[in-house]
Amino acid sequence: MAVSKAGRIATAVAAAALIGVAASACGPDDNNAGGSGSVKESSSKSASSAPEAKAPPAGNQLAKVPASVKGGVVTVGDPKAQHTVKVYEDPRCPFCKKFEEGGAQALVKPVADGNVKIEYTLASFLDNNFGGSGSLNAVNALRASVEAGKFAEFHAGVFANQPEAETEDAYTPAFLLKIADKVEGLRGAAFDKAVTNGTYKKWVETAMKSFSDDGIQGTPTVLIDGKKVPGDGSAIYDKAEFAKVLKDAGIS
Repeated sequence: MAVSKAGRIATAVAAAALIGVAASACGPDDNNAGGSGSVKESSSKSASSAPEAKAPPAGNQLAKVPASVKGGVVTVGDPKAQHTVKVYEDPRCPFCKKFEEGGAQALVKPVADGNVKIEYTLASFLDNNFGGSGSLNAVNALRASVEAGKFAEFHAGVFANQPEAETEDAYTPAFLLKIADKVEGLRGAAFDKAVTNGTYKKWVETAMKSFSDDGIQGTPTVLIDGKKVPGDGSAIYDKAEFAKVLKDAGIS
């Protein structure tokens, strides 16, 4: 029997409560439609016929902050920074977009100032939940953007162009290249080939394994110096509220 949308949300909320993530979250068991598991186009669209992309928010203060990869994690900021904020996301998860547009903005200055590093673990379970390969495609492209030195800007662009629902498999390689067009200096032979050919598909699997090995049950999950966000976790969706949480953790 198919699970109703309300039932899926209730399941996600229950999972969130168990691990201290936000009261609303995307969970690996939200649905079981089954994904393709391969980097591909959702249809035969070419890059020229892919929808136009919106530009990421202007004035990204993290544009000059280095990003690096270790295992299945992308780190943005000084690896020796005093504080670590771990962020677990799936590109198709609408609550992750809500976090990026809300509480995550309170992290920008501390990271730019060198006081905090963000460790991103990028999951792709929503492909299995709802079908398609959008999360896989997006995570592959995000990994490629690290090599191009444009992770922070492209990461912002991916979420700015997230489809309206996680059931929509919109992140095709062609559309991801359209998003990359909005990031100055990102497009190039190596990046384009990586996005189109799925160069980092194995790394996407490594990132998903890191997500599972850490025992994470939903996205977004945010840990500050290894500790969960107090309360029901909803503070991560509001810049001012999350800034208070960070201040209480010694981050400002």
